[in-house]
Amino acid sequence: MRFQPYRSPSTGREVRAVFFDTFGTAVDWRTGVARQATAFAAEQGRELDAEAFADDWRALYQPAMEAIRSGTREFTTLDTLHRENLDRVLRRHGFDPERLGAETLEKLNKSWHRLPPWPDSVAGLAAIRRRYIVGPLSNGNTSLLLDMARSAGLPWDVIIGSDMTRTYKPLPGAYLRTAEFLDLSPGEVMLAAAHNSDLQAAREAGLATAFIARPTEYGPGQAADLAPEGNWDLSASGIPELADLLGA
Repeated sequence: MRFQPYRSPSTGREVRAVFFDTFGTAVDWRTGVARQATAFAAEQGRELDAEAFADDWRALYQPAMEAIRSGTREFTTLDTLHRENLDRVLRRHGFDPERLGAETLEKLNKSWHRLPPWPDSVAGLAAIRRRYIVGPLSNGNTSLLLDMARSAGLPWDVIIGSDMTRTYKPLPGAYLRTAEFLDLSPGEVMLAAAHNSDLQAAREAGLATAFIARPTEYGPGQAADLAPEGNWDLSASGIPELADLLGA
């Protein structure tokens, strides 16, 4: 029997590719960064509130990109932004980055390259990949996303990093250029994400949308993105359920 791709009610188009937000949707950044920060502190003979360290580092993520999105700074990779932010976070937690070796700082900065998948991610992505093109639609640069995929076992068909689109979500170009690289119309691409603001921007750019619940992305006290806040095409408790909804 011939497979019938999912047709998005919002775009009226059959979906050919499902792209995923990575940080928080495909991988558990908070656990991964905290685990590696704990190892770093132990190597320094120090104690560290590793989850607070991860949260503080992540909190600098959007402000760092905003300078680029606003046009006040030329495009630079997320690796570079993470490295700049790392010095600030280290000082906040009582470490002097100038007294740490370059190799130590580089290893810690690449914590973002070595993040664990959520328990359902690999199997769910593999199921969707049987019927659709799958890849990340992320603010991460290509080398970061490649390392992440190899470390976490994420079975992407293609990786298009922000260093290829030369912009950061939620600007429209991040979504539209990803579709263009695959010679697809925006309506043939679905963004699956755990963040309602990301989905809103994708919808405004003409993409199909799917919400995936990740209620512990920010830990047990998470207050935002606990449920879909828009009329997204699909809503799922995890990636395997999304695969079922897509008929994969």
